[in-house]
Amino acid sequence: MPLSLTTGAPTVIVRREAFERAGLTRETIDRALNLTPEEFRVERDVVAIGPIYNDDGLAALLRTFEDAGLAYFDDFFEMSGNWPEWLSLHVMSRAM
Repeated sequence: MPLSLTTGAPTVIVRREAFERAGLTRETIDRALNLTPEEFRVERDVVAIGPIYNDDGLAALLRTFEDAGLAYFDDFFEMSGNWPEWLSLHVMSRAM
């Protein structure tokens, strides 16, 4: 099932395989962001983290991913949230 994205704040999308390969956990992410269950979602091969309203927390999260060996764009990327409210965006992985 596709995950809906929120307008107005970034959401970080991560390949689940890369997230797990790097040894990352929900607890690791919560240390930086204190997320609600709705702000950390997993659907099939995708992890969606956000919306993230804290700029410093977002920067720390991206550094955490890079320090864990994840590659921006290949393993994760940031959806800015910069689209009009009348537009609904959803994300899901392609079946491989």
